[in-house]
Amino acid sequence: MAAVNSHLLDTGTPPIPEAKAWARRYDGSRGPLIDLSQAVPGYPAHPDLLARIAAAAGEAATASYGPIGGDTALVDTYAAHVSEFYGAPVSPAEISLTAGCNLAFFVAMMATAKAGDAVLLPSPWYFNHEMALRMSGIETRPLPCRPEAGFVPDPDDAERLLDGRVRAIVLVTPNNPTGAVYPPGTIARFAELCRRKRLWLILDETYRDFLPGEGDVPHALFSDAGWRDVLIGLYSFSKSYCVPGHRLGAIIAAASLQAEIGKILDTVQICPPRVAQGAVAWGVGALADWREANRLEIAGRAAAFTAAMGQAPDWRVDSVGAYFAYVAHPFAGVPAPVVAERLAVERGVLGLPGGYFGPGQDGHLRIAFANADAAALAQLPARLAGFGI
Repeated sequence: MAAVNSHLLDTGTPPIPEAKAWARRYDGSRGPLIDLSQAVPGYPAHPDLLARIAAAAGEAATASYGPIGGDTALVDTYAAHVSEFYGAPVSPAEISLTAGCNLAFFVAMMATAKAGDAVLLPSPWYFNHEMALRMSGIETRPLPCRPEAGFVPDPDDAERLLDGRVRAIVLVTPNNPTGAVYPPGTIARFAELCRRKRLWLILDETYRDFLPGEGDVPHALFSDAGWRDVLIGLYSFSKSYCVPGHRLGAIIAAASLQAEIGKILDTVQICPPRVAQGAVAWGVGALADWREANRLEIAGRAAAFTAAMGQAPDWRVDSVGAYFAYVAHPFAGVPAPVVAERLAVERGVLGLPGGYFGPGQDGHLRIAFANADAAALAQLPARLAGFGI
């Protein structure tokens, strides 16, 4: 066989299939599997949204190519939405749509760094982010997020990690895998650091619509006219509208940078998937109350999970927010994959081992509690009772 890209060979395989294989070995003896592994909306999309998607799927127009950066209806609607949400103007020329937020991240990295460069990534990290950097030959430089600090990174730590090879700092808030929500002041300090050091700040807000308080605005960066020199914002429609299979994400960046991003998008996607774009454009305004109800539902699931784990005192919830909790398991010295596999096979509870999210994470499991309703989460104390390794 001819040689394969060495950077790709050095990249770990996607971890979710391995975890799903553990679950298939569960015999069902303790009841249905409680799948807390993947960040998938645990309820369906709004029926009117699905009806509009179904109608669009039968139209000849949506089977044709569209604009590289997305159909005008959704681009314009999303620009107006984020302008209202952040209280600062963002124009359609500063929006590109992508085939999911994973692609948005990949594109942002291609636009700002190249092989041999380095990027600061919060640790523990979202494994697909690390995979994207590794296969591109870009060094992933861990930005520590410590349990005692609520897994919120410190700009002073970041500054100590900078050298001439670093091109960008990535922030993910609300965070995957920890659920941590970064305070606006912390985000502002990172933006100032990037401005001072002439770096890009890549701000992934996939879970923005699941902040703990109604109307919470996560930061004020767009109110500074200089944001275009430093900020690239990422967003996913998948979680907010329950359409992950339709692959829709967005990039906010200066119009001048969008011109360069367009080169990448034309190469890797030609245009974002079109079937759901019109329906989501309608849903941005029409489904505001539905999205708020979902935010409250997820907050209720977070509370139900926290209450359930309070009845399993050996397990410690170190962080919880949006879709996720980061939980310290009670088996000192036992690798997290061993704990997660045994828990799935013997107790029918599937979480992901912390090691999937970077080095030094073997004491934790990531729990995607948004996948399960309160009734399922209430079963956790009984499932964990007497579990030992």
